[in-house]
Amino acid sequence: MDLIPYLGFGLVILIVVFTQIFKVLKEYERGVIFFLGRFQKVKGPGLIILIPVVQKMIKVDLRVVVMDVPTQDVISRDNVSVKVNAVIYFRIVDPEKAVIRVENVFEATSQLSQTTLRSVLGQHELDDMLAERDKLNEDIQNILDQRTDNWGIKVANVEIKHVDLDESMIRAIAQQAEAERSRRAKVINAEGEKQAATMLAEAANMLAKEEQALQLRYLQTLKEIASEKTNTIVFPLPLELVEPILKMKKNPPGGA
Repeated sequence: MDLIPYLGFGLVILIVVFTQIFKVLKEYERGVIFFLGRFQKVKGPGLIILIPVVQKMIKVDLRVVVMDVPTQDVISRDNVSVKVNAVIYFRIVDPEKAVIRVENVFEATSQLSQTTLRSVLGQHELDDMLAERDKLNEDIQNILDQRTDNWGIKVANVEIKHVDLDESMIRAIAQQAEAERSRRAKVINAEGEKQAATMLAEAANMLAKEEQALQLRYLQTLKEIASEKTNTIVFPLPLELVEPILKMKKNPPGGA
């Protein structure tokens, strides 16, 4: 009976040693193995056997990490103050570098993302931030990918989520948009007047070259006027319509 406590204590020690020797890594996990403090190799996934005390393992997750960049105060190139936040998608591709070359890979990536976001957006005007987000996302992604390569990280994508403006700037942008729409309407109206004047001038030139065409046009106009329900019609008789009759009277056919 006195052996039962010792057996229980031995069983606990055996379980502890067993958990220290055998490790199981999932498909998306890798283990960075250190032997007496020196890097040995990267193992996983599956069953990993470690020598207690001599070997130590640091587990690394290889799945894509979605990191929210806190809202940053940015002053654009045209001196407009805005608040911008973004989201970053990245993953660890080299567990050795991620463990050895940086103390906290996630904190380092977060701080670098914040400074890069302010730096890149500060080089552009407000209109670029609002209209060219895809290009800005690509620029930030390329810079982060280059700078984090030494940490064993691959930045897959960067998306700017919100660009917040104060009320005065929103009103100014609305006024600018309204003025732009008014300008476009005036330009379109002027272009239409120009095209109409050009077509009328061409029609007048064609009618001036052909007397018969002018007379037919005049008679057609009279027909349209006659169809109106009016009591009195003023009938102007242009000389161009009478000249052919006068010519026939002066020079009758057959010399009569």
